Amino acid sequence: MTSPRTDRLPASRLLPHLGVMLAVAAVLGVVVAGLAIPFAGVAGIGARNLSRSMNDLPATLETGDLSQRTRIVDSQGKLITTLYDENRITRPLSQISRNMTQALVSIEDYRFYQHGAIDLKGTLRAFVTNQANSGVVQGGSSITQQLVKMTLVAQAKASGDANAIKAATEDSYARKIKELRYAIAMEQTHSKDWILERYLNAAYFGDGSYGVQAAAKHYFNVNANKLSLTQAATLAGLVKNPTGYDPTNSPDRALARRNVVLDRMEQLHVITAKQGEEAKASPLGLDVQPARNGCVNSTAPFFCDYVLNWLLKSGQLPGKTDKERMEFLQSGGLTIKTSLDLRYQKAADDSVAAHVAPTDQAIGALAMVEPGTGAVRALAQSRPMGRNKKTGQTYLNYVVPQEYGDSNGFQAGSTFKLFVLASAIEYNGFPLHQQINSPAQKDIPESNYKGCPGDGNRVGVWQVHNSTTSGQKDAYSGTRESVNTFFAQLEEVTGLCNPYKMAQSMGLQLTDPKHERVPTFTLGVPSVSPLEMAGAYATVAARGLHCDSRPVSEILDSAGKPIKKYGKSCQQVMAQGTADGVNDILRGVQEPGGFGGDAGLGLSVPSAAKTGTINNNMTVWYDGYTPTLATAAMIAGANSKGEWITLNGQHLKGGYVVTAHGSTTAGPMWGDAMHTIQQWLPNEDFVKPDASVINGIQVGVPYVAGMSISHAKDVLRAAGFKVTVSGKVYSSYPTGTVAYTNPSGKAAKGSPITLYPSAGPQPQPKKKKKRRHSASPAVTFPGFNFGNGNGNGRGHHGH
Repeated sequence: MTSPRTDRLPASRLLPHLGVMLAVAAVLGVVVAGLAIPFAGVAGIGARNLSRSMNDLPATLETGDLSQRTRIVDSQGKLITTLYDENRITRPLSQISRNMTQALVSIEDYRFYQHGAIDLKGTLRAFVTNQANSGVVQGGSSITQQLVKMTLVAQAKASGDANAIKAATEDSYARKIKELRYAIAMEQTHSKDWILERYLNAAYFGDGSYGVQAAAKHYFNVNANKLSLTQAATLAGLVKNPTGYDPTNSPDRALARRNVVLDRMEQLHVITAKQGEEAKASPLGLDVQPARNGCVNSTAPFFCDYVLNWLLKSGQLPGKTDKERMEFLQSGGLTIKTSLDLRYQKAADDSVAAHVAPTDQAIGALAMVEPGTGAVRALAQSRPMGRNKKTGQTYLNYVVPQEYGDSNGFQAGSTFKLFVLASAIEYNGFPLHQQINSPAQKDIPESNYKGCPGDGNRVGVWQVHNSTTSGQKDAYSGTRESVNTFFAQLEEVTGLCNPYKMAQSMGLQLTDPKHERVPTFTLGVPSVSPLEMAGAYATVAARGLHCDSRPVSEILDSAGKPIKKYGKSCQQVMAQGTADGVNDILRGVQEPGGFGGDAGLGLSVPSAAKTGTINNNMTVWYDGYTPTLATAAMIAGANSKGEWITLNGQHLKGGYVVTAHGSTTAGPMWGDAMHTIQQWLPNEDFVKPDASVINGIQVGVPYVAGMSISHAKDVLRAAGFKVTVSGKVYSSYPTGTVAYTNPSGKAAKGSPITLYPSAGPQPQPKKKKKRRHSASPAVTFPGFNFGNGNGNGRGHHGH
């Protein structure tokens, strides 16, 4: 007896697939006016192979969540831009117009709710009708089959596997069989309403719009639940050929296709003949809304760019790589709530655009940070985002730190004096009214500047020059007038370590102490970004509380539920009294007599500021703030090759620059933005510094008058003071001895004491001999002579 064949499928497994195989034959076009494949063939080897192929497929198709676009909004919920790989906003069937569901079912699968996974009757009818019309008029695939195909194609593209993409899109029997098997499984596990809802949200409607909600907003500026009959028919007609019937490119073809849909609805009695005629007589009625995808087309391009880079580098998003994290942002249907204030952003954009053109040989930038929270309120720069270098476009974000924008930063000039001033008050108790003799030029041994442990000894002499005023200066006048020799000597008091660490604690990303922690630190040698400087000045505005700059407050999922909150991260980096002292000093820059006050940059609300200009006037700064907003303004000379150049002699949009300065070049750009914004700022004032801060911590200055210069130096140095010698003055002390010191009595320990050598007593002018007259003597005053003259008692004007 011959042993039974092991490759024969049992009847219980073969028979359920016979109906499907007949449908397959129909779909493949082999059922025409009879069976091209005899039943005997179906029941034979071909049937067994087909059935095995279908049995080898998984029982269900994993659909997963549809890719949805992400919204980035400002602090008030206003849209900044959207992110997506597919522009889609999912909506439940209950929020989709009945007109839309009826139109789609009518044209794509009118028996959708009557048949199973495939519609054999509809497939045969469509095949015959299409052949009779010498072209495709009616679709043969069911809505379920189409949804399966969409899903498989989307999954293949997401995998990035070229072979998978080819298999999902090729015109082959294997693909059609696979789709049929999955369609059967989908109908077994999901309701018809679920399938239709999924289809409407998954389908591509052309011009970058995925899903009916995105399409409704894009083409007609309405939500999916408000689609009219004509609008719904237009969209339903697109799914067959989204590119060919795209109404933005081919309105005539779109109109004709819409009318085909309306005819079909009328034929199926979904609408009346009258409704159909009226609808077909209507125009398309487009109200196209441009889709914004990514940062280039956003209302705040470089702020948006900062948001994305900040999120990608935060380490708090799903995914192991930036690519995976970006895919999450583009497809998760998220709402990213940012700290941006669009009112501030517009003021910043308008001001930068008014002062520096994109093609100028310069870069203008503004950054705004809220004190006490670190919330970044606006970022603006003169060169717009894009690739066209001829029009000044760039993708470099010059406003943010290198970590987030790829710019190497800019030297900040005298705005760095803030860190020396704050350190002198915080660590040395420097009295705010203590004077330091600040000549126009001063040579200071670099060995006078103590660094951090391990920095090593310094050699050489630093020759410092003033570019403003000179003479006796205290913290108020020395800062208001930005006197270099004052701060060079104040830095002798503080050393280099404390100001450097102070700057780091206030948000500056200083990482190269060998080249940054140097005597010229107080003149802003390190390169930084406007955002870092805005954050640093926000620290003193918040009375010494530094909060890390952050552009995002919260991320919501597609259902509107919070999935991540980004709270403020703050630390008290200096005593409140120190910050109060700094604020009291810097507000003088904004008042009459200060650089800002002279330039008319003061605000109606209390404000403070510091100017900055680097060597050769290549970069100028104006860092100003109120108790509730800190803004850093910067303009840097840069040619088309990306080389830094002087601003002197440059033609900027704001006018011709003879000599660039912080107050006169960057200041007006700061002022134009802040004068607009001040209307939204609370009228808060700075806290006045306590007397203990103003007086500082003082020690007695030894009395050395009458001592020799060398002895006096030894005495003062032994008491912990720095000593400099000025020019000779007349005094009652012998020539060559000390006449007096400045300061005297008390001073901050370690501060510079100036010795004034005696030139001896001031020579007395020789007395002129009095002229004697025969008449009564006259009394002489400069310019007049009173006497009896001609005997009439009247005088005359002398020369």
